[in-house]
Amino acid sequence: MNAPSTRGLRPRVASRSIALRLGLLLTLVLAIAVAAVVFATFRYGRSAADQAFDRLLTGAALQIGERVSVVDGKPVVDVPLSAFELLALARDDRIFYRVIGPHGKTLTGYDDLPLPPTAPAGASPRIYETPYRDTRVRAIALSRDLAERSLSGRVEIIVAHTMLARTALAREIAMPAIAGIALASLAILALTLLAMRYALRPLRRIERAMLARDPRDLTPFHPDAPREVATLVDAINRFMGRLDRRLDTMERFVADAAHQMRTPVTALRAQSELAIEETDPERLRALQGRIRSRAIGISRLMDQLLSHALVTHRVETVELAALDLRRVAIEAEREIRSAGVAQAELLHLDLSEDPVIAAGDAFSLREAAKNLIANALRYGAPPITLRVEHSKDHASIVVHDEGGGFDLPADEVGTRFARHENTPESAGLGLAIVREVVESHQGELTVTRPVEGGFAIGILLPALDEERMA
Repeated sequence: MNAPSTRGLRPRVASRSIALRLGLLLTLVLAIAVAAVVFATFRYGRSAADQAFDRLLTGAALQIGERVSVVDGKPVVDVPLSAFELLALARDDRIFYRVIGPHGKTLTGYDDLPLPPTAPAGASPRIYETPYRDTRVRAIALSRDLAERSLSGRVEIIVAHTMLARTALAREIAMPAIAGIALASLAILALTLLAMRYALRPLRRIERAMLARDPRDLTPFHPDAPREVATLVDAINRFMGRLDRRLDTMERFVADAAHQMRTPVTALRAQSELAIEETDPERLRALQGRIRSRAIGISRLMDQLLSHALVTHRVETVELAALDLRRVAIEAEREIRSAGVAQAELLHLDLSEDPVIAAGDAFSLREAAKNLIANALRYGAPPITLRVEHSKDHASIVVHDEGGGFDLPADEVGTRFARHENTPESAGLGLAIVREVVESHQGELTVTRPVEGGFAIGILLPALDEERMA
């Protein structure tokens, strides 16, 4: 057996899996969270280091401030070495200081050491960072008031040092915490991926169950699935239901076509064979008439089969819309007359003066009305009336004639191959089309014998308000 051809089949494009997408998303979220925690941890370490070294700066400035005195009316500063002993423990850092007298002159230290920027009056101590001598330093400024008889005023003491040691201390504080956070993050990510793999296991179970099903099995699928997947399973079941209905419709159409066509085609063939062998002109003319009549019947049957197929297709594909059944009746009557149906001049319209609004497919309803009219013209008795009526809850299209009708109950009219004694081969198919249209519109097929006599068959649909016509 030859392998099936794959020409024209598009290769299936494998998209990224849900697990991969969730993994990437969780990794991104976790990375952002870790980055935020690392930043906060480093800020905390830097804040702790600043507090520690700022205390040393404050202590050094206070010790220098205590050694400011007035001698012979002049401020004198005796800078103690102990003020810088603790700061000197940071061997790679440099220390700077400056003492400014009451008149704004530098008494000792580095004359170009920057002052605090926009220092508010009386604010002490003042801690600030500033660039100095190609590096960045952190400084503290303290003020001391001199109130001697020979001299009074305010002395400014500034002590600064570079920030290598405090940066190193901040890293020493933060790095162990950052390492712990990184390890915890990796563990959390690994556990999350394992949990996600476990959570997605029902999807793989559904996949295996679907692949194990017989391709011809379109019955509803009821796996043991979590609620989050229930909607997907329900969508699959609805799709398989539509597919099952489509296949059933195709099978029924093929069966209907075979059943309806077999007898007339066989009869046509037999009559044509008789005509070939017939030598009597009169009998040959009669056979030709029967062949012509049979061919017309087959043509009419083919039209009905095609109409049936089209109506069946529209049941699943066309959305119902609000329409006026009077227009449907007018168009059906016009098409019956233009098709040259025998005795079409016997048809009369009886339309309501007000709009008769219902939800429906105009084409399908028109085909149903045409089949009701054609059956009445062919098998009923004149006069034949096409009525469009409405009540509070219902809208209807009814065909009434003066014939005897048939005795089938309404729920059996239009079933497959159903016929009564007065109905030839194609009448059952016409009413089957009407039945399918009625069911697709959630309507009702009515069969009545009015008190005034005759026979009436029609379509009853739920009515809509006139405002919904728009």
